[in-house]
Amino acid sequence: MGRESTLTREAEGVTGVEVEQFNGVRIFAATLAREREALGERVTAWIRDNPAKQIVDVSVTQSSDAEFHCLAITLFFWEGPQNREAR
Repeated sequence: MGRESTLTREAEGVTGVEVEQFNGVRIFAATLAREREALGERVTAWIRDNPAKQIVDVSVTQSSDAEFHCLAITLFFWEGPQNREAR
């Protein structure tokens, strides 16, 4: 992502709450039961392997149809050499 963004939770019915700025997003998704069971470990490993990325928000979503259930974990992060407090 080239430019910073700011999210608000108004779309979710929570007003006046602002999510910290982010300049990157990583989505982990799985539809098979075995993959859904391992999703947490995949997220944890990615966070461990990317210490320069500061997680500022997380969204967990589930969708289903007659046959499949999809679980997605979306991480919003800030990555940059500058001190976040200086922004």
